[in-house]
Amino acid sequence: MITRITGKLVSLTDVCGYLQIGGFEHEVLLPDLVRRQLQGKIGEEISLRTIEYLEGNPQQGRLTPRIIGFANDAEKEFFELVCSVDGVGAKKALRAMVRPVREVATAIEERDIKQLSTLPGVGPAVAERIVAKLRRKMAKFALMVSGDVPDSAAPDVLAEAYEALVSVGHTPQDAMARIEVVKETGKKFKSVEDVLSEIYQRQRG
Repeated sequence: MITRITGKLVSLTDVCGYLQIGGFEHEVLLPDLVRRQLQGKIGEEISLRTIEYLEGNPQQGRLTPRIIGFANDAEKEFFELVCSVDGVGAKKALRAMVRPVREVATAIEERDIKQLSTLPGVGPAVAERIVAKLRRKMAKFALMVSGDVPDSAAPDVLAEAYEALVSVGHTPQDAMARIEVVKETGKKFKSVEDVLSEIYQRQRG
């Protein structure tokens, strides 16, 4: 299963993004919540958490593999929880994810059926099922800090840079110390290479 995809964002439509990876271009379905975060990043390298599912009717033998992309693990986990509700499949959840996770989780936690019913494809009956199934699982999502989703890649980029340093002989302690130094700069790094370049320049003094 593909759990992460990294590549150059070539284009965006209303429902998906196209990533160029080597000589291939991959279509990734995107909830609107995620798609909005990627506007303005066309031409840049991005990294998305992903899940896969088969779309179609198995009885007719027409199953198409699909990849859905998320900016972070929290969005992915939230999406999978929503899909676990009876009557809410991947396509319906994709359509419904137009509001920040924290906002929707708060509505579920507070049993706000009216607000949940405003999500695309979610009527009152589905909203009630979502509340009944997920209300006791929403606390951590409702506590997500504001702005938790837009900066999609930064934490993962730093984690990957840490692993890169360890792989070339740095001790875990030294690698972590160097990562902490670049974190304190407050800079936004788009790729592992950017992080390593910053560390290298600082080492040269």
